[in-house]
Amino acid sequence: AKQRLGDTELFAEIEKDYAIYGEEIKFGGGKTIRDGMAQSVSDSENEPDSVITNAVIIDYTGIYKADIGIKNGKIFGIGKAGNKDTQDGVCDKLIVGTNTEVIAGEGLIVTAGGIDTHIHYISPTQIPTALYSGVTTMIGGGTGPAAGTSATTCTPGSWHMREMIRATQHYAMNFGFFGKGNSSNENALSKQIESGALGLKVHEDWGSTPAADQSALNIADKYDVQVAP
Repeated sequence: AKQRLGDTELFAEIEKDYAIYGEEIKFGGGKTIRDGMAQSVSDSENEPDSVITNAVIIDYTGIYKADIGIKNGKIFGIGKAGNKDTQDGVCDKLIVGTNTEVIAGEGLIVTAGGIDTHIHYISPTQIPTALYSGVTTMIGGGTGPAAGTSATTCTPGSWHMREMIRATQHYAMNFGFFGKGNSSNENALSKQIESGALGLKVHEDWGSTPAADQSALNIADKYDVQVAP
């Protein structure tokens, strides 16, 4: 079996299929996830909080079709989900029960979230756009609609760093912020790291002198963080 990638002429060939056809689980009117059918009546510790049904998974281990169980916010099991009392091949960790929510994965691809390491933090509207494209981690810098933000990807100073972290803490996204690395004053760079910066951005628009570059590298070594050119 093959899965077309978007609207391209590229296809992913499924290398392993955990589905037992005729025993697939699916939620909805007239479907199989019902009490006593594909939903177990037991109250098991192996009952996931959510299950993604019949998804195509693409990751470093390969390309395969399976159900995905999620428990306590983490992937709990991958394989065949359902009711062991009525279905064959159901994995021990994927027993669909009363407490299980269903996310339809039919026709969809599940893969690791993307990491964008060059973000100008100009507007909060960038966040849903990133999520819709599969990005789950945004790394960059800025303070909003400022000239410095439009030109470079750094969040200068302790106050801006703290406020940006505070402003983004309730979004369903992972964030990382670069401090401004353009300074020959190592103490000023240290304060940004200690305020929450995950690294330093050195950009020519702020003056990438040899002294500033060396200061940024020294602080990066001291705090074990990265310098972004």
